[in-house]
Amino acid sequence: MELTPRLAGTVALLALLPVIIFGVTKNPLAGVVTVVNVLLISTVIYLLMSPTEGGHDHDAGHDADRDADHEHTA
Repeated sequence: MELTPRLAGTVALLALLPVIIFGVTKNPLAGVVTVVNVLLISTVIYLLMSPTEGGHDHDAGHDADRDADHEHTA
C-alpha cells in the first residue's frame, strides 16, 4: 500500500480526537491551541508529501548539461 499525501494527512488528522477530548474535559484554551498545532502539522505533512511541479526532471537536466560541458572541455 502506497502512502499518499491524502492518506498521510488523514492519519495526521486522527490526532484531533484526543485533542478535542482534552479540550472539552481539561482546558478549552489549551485545546484550541493544540487543535491549531495539529492542523498546521497535518498541512505541512500533506504539502511535504505531495508532488511538486517540475520535480526530479529538472535535476536530471542539470546533470546532463554538466556532463556535456565536461566532454567539450576534454
